[in-house]
Amino acid sequence: MTFERIAILGTGLIGGSFGLALKRSLPGCRVIGWDRQAVLARARERGAIDETAQELVAAVDQADLVYVALPLGVALELLPQIARHARSGALVTDACSVKGPVCRAAAACLVSGGARFLGAHPMAGREAPGIEHASAELFRGARYALIAGKDDADARVRQFAALVESLGAQPMWLDAERHDWAVAIVSHLPQLAAVALAGVVRDETDETGLPVELAGPGLRDALRLAGSPYEMWRDICLTNAENVTRALDRLIQALDHLRSNLKTRRLQRQFDAANEVYKLLRGMK
Repeated sequence: MTFERIAILGTGLIGGSFGLALKRSLPGCRVIGWDRQAVLARARERGAIDETAQELVAAVDQADLVYVALPLGVALELLPQIARHARSGALVTDACSVKGPVCRAAAACLVSGGARFLGAHPMAGREAPGIEHASAELFRGARYALIAGKDDADARVRQFAALVESLGAQPMWLDAERHDWAVAIVSHLPQLAAVALAGVVRDETDETGLPVELAGPGLRDALRLAGSPYEMWRDICLTNAENVTRALDRLIQALDHLRSNLKTRRLQRQFDAANEVYKLLRGMK
């Protein structure tokens, strides 16, 4: 099967980038966007979509693939409506950062034999949101979580996995619980750590501008994620609170350990371990 008509619900950074990437990988497909009119106009101007839909039903009902790139709370609210109007045989997938709530909601409203839901999450993004920052290259080299078994025989799921690969991303098959635990460590924790560090820097800066005026590129690199707005993270923190709390507890333990060993050689072990993780990440493809 092929995805000939694709609806993108939410044409911001992720949805817009998906549309731009589709134009390279599936040049014959027709892409319909649904969002606020001003956002749709910009997405069409940039070539991420071919046409716009004012109503959700008009975007969804004839689509072979429905790509939900909406904020988590909005996606949960609209899933029942999407399920009612998605055509039989379509694949509905999402790009939300927390998978448990979305997959449970989809299971409750998508009936067997109709449209198939595939929870998914591209591990790609930028600190600045919006269609203005969208790029056809956003997914290249990124992991792309697919919430299904690797041996899932559904032709729609296999086709989407192949599409993900054609975008330059690497599919990773796992269940929702393991995904939500993993992203709490490698995505949500770094974001909150950057927010906390930025808060310390701000609070310690005096009327002379120090210490910010003395900062070099290292601090800027460490605080890149601090540029993300709260609106992007509110629903993530609310819906993955248990995993994020555990991740924060582990970070607090690690910081306490560093503080306790500032004057001992044991500090070197922490640096050595950190160096190993950094080298691992640098070597990942």
